[in-house]
Order: sequence, then C-alpha cells, then structure tokens
Amino acid sequence: MELSSTFLKHFESLKDPRIKNYNHRHQLLDILVIALLGTICGAEGWTEIVDFARAKQEWLKTFLPLPNGIPSHDTFGRVFSLLNPGTFFECFSRWINSLELPCIDEVIALDGKTLRGSHNRKKGKNPLHRVSAWATSRRLLLSQVKTDDKSNEITAIPELLKMVNIKGNIITIDAMGCQKNIAKIIIRNEGDYVLAVKDNQPKLREDIASVFTKGIGLQFKNMLHRRVRKSNKGHGRVETRTYTLISAREQEEFQRRWPGLKGLGRVDSMRNVDNKIEREVRYYVTSLTYDKMDDFVRAARGDWGVENNLHWSLDVSFREDSSRIRIGHAAENLGSIRRIALNLLQKEKTRKTGIAAARKRAGWDHDFLMRVFTTNPITQ
Repeated sequence: MELSSTFLKHFESLKDPRIKNYNHRHQLLDILVIALLGTICGAEGWTEIVDFARAKQEWLKTFLPLPNGIPSHDTFGRVFSLLNPGTFFECFSRWINSLELPCIDEVIALDGKTLRGSHNRKKGKNPLHRVSAWATSRRLLLSQVKTDDKSNEITAIPELLKMVNIKGNIITIDAMGCQKNIAKIIIRNEGDYVLAVKDNQPKLREDIASVFTKGIGLQFKNMLHRRVRKSNKGHGRVETRTYTLISAREQEEFQRRWPGLKGLGRVDSMRNVDNKIEREVRYYVTSLTYDKMDDFVRAARGDWGVENNLHWSLDVSFREDSSRIRIGHAAENLGSIRRIALNLLQKEKTRKTGIAAARKRAGWDHDFLMRVFTTNPITQ
C-alpha cells in the first residue's frame, strides 16, 4: 500500500519546525499521518495517538517508512506545539479542496466556536476561538480563521470570505456578521446573503420587527411576500417553523440603505417538548427576493445547521471542549486535525452510522479507515 501522492504534494510547503541540522529520528510526514489516522479512529490527545500507532504498527509500516518505530507522545506534543498553524491548515485545506467538486448553489454558514479547554489562566492565555465556513448540504468544513476572542469575529469574517468561493452560493452569518461591509463583499463577489439581526443592532431589529407587525396586521395584503410552514417531530418534541419573506416594491430604496438588500425575513419557531411550549422569533436581512423562499428556508436552516452539525460533532463525537492540550500551537493544530478528520468521515458515503460509530469502525476495519483517508471526490 502506498501513501497517496496527492496527500504528499499538498504538504511540500510545510517545513519541519524542529531544529535544523539535527538528525531527527522520526519523519514529519509520519507524525502527521499517524496523528490524523489516530484522531479518525477515536484517539484524543498525544498519548492515545501513540497507543493507536503502537497497536497498528505493522499495518502502518505497509505505507509509512517509520525508520525508528513509533514516535513518543512527547515527540508528537513538541512537533505540534512548534508547527506553524496557519501553514499547517492551508496544506490540509488544499488537500481537502483537491478532493472536492466546485461548490455551487451551496449554503455556506459562517460561525464561531471557542475551544474552552485551550485557555491558560496562569499565563493569561485566552481560549482559542475560530470562525469556520461550513457547507451545509455537504456537511463539510471549507475553511477557518483564528481570532483572539469572540469579539473579533467582525474582523475575521472578511478574511474568511476571501478563502471560500462566494459566487453562486448563499452566505449565512449570525448577528455578529450582520454588517454592511460584509454584505458588500458578498454582493461584489456575486453571491447572496442571509444575515441574522439580533439585539446587538436594536434599531435595525426594531425597524424590521415593525414592518412584520404591520404586515401581520394587514395579513400582508398588497405586500410582495411568501410564507411557508414546516414541522418536524423527534425525540419527544414537535417543532414548527413559519418562514416569512417580504420584498420592497422599490428595490432601489432598500439598496440605498443596505448593499444588495432585497428582502426581509422572519422565522417564527414553536417547540413543544413534554407539553412545554417554547417560542422564538428571528429576523434577517437578505439579498434574496420573496420569490426565492426555498433558498431562504435553506439558508435559515443552515444558520442552525453549523451549530448542530459542525460544533455538535466536535464537542460530542470528538470531545473537543474536554481537551487540555494548550502548549504553544498544539491546541490550534490538534483542532485542525479534528476538523480534517470530521471532513473525511463526512465524505465517506458508504457509512450508515453517525460520526461516533464511524470512528469506532475505522479503528476496527483497516479497509474502511483507508477509504476514509483516501476518499474519492464526491459524485452528484
């Protein structure tokens, strides 16, 4: 068995961070591949990755040189604490993107997540925070940007938008990204947007709410609008969402106030859990017109999807918030490995189980693990 030449090609620019002119006992590529395979199979942290590698050593030697056996957990920790996290993720991103078909007519959700266990109070180190771009229908991470803290998402989002294909896609962002300059970037790159409006912009939210209050009172008579109701059941709960999308008859007036603005959206959610009713109302500004209700529904659901699919999988299946790795760049680099592992598991289309079960199967079944690792491009 040979290691994919595609994988090797995309890591040519990654420099070994260890001291130059030193006779390293273990090759950098061996360390990277073992860390990724171990993480796919359920390993959490360097010690478990080494345990995985020692149990699989004879199999690993069929496609990795391993000139001096399996590296120690100290070696893994040292290498990943020194490895440049930006270059490291760029290499992985290029590899993942080489396996993809062009991303078109996709809802791309941008949202932030804090790695809670990465802080170090004694050294005054804040927890690591990332903003990710998530392709909602494919359930794949497209790219990510590190920020110093959650408040800097506003500056990180324009940087992240440069790293994804906007043209022909719908970008949805939570309230932090509801900014005119962000809308302008999306429109300039021939995409559409659905941006959530919350209490951090009280005047804008109040103005939109008043439009819908008036519309409901008039039953939206003489207003360009669409409404649709969707319900789903499961796990002892019933949830109903009513989506409403309206457009102004004078589009130019809308767009003078906000770049590319063509519609205002509202989602009314009612959740019945054990006969307890919970209600929520969300408002949106969007470049979609009222006749594109299906796209609005996809985007509004995608706004929830990044939480339910990406963040939930990282927290529950990969136990990311429980990790206490924090020396140097190790937390950021291991976070990148988790995300790449999740991408690869999502792309393996023969599995019939969830991510947690797929990780177990990968640990038991070498053929399945290699299908995950050397996955073919997705077919439509």
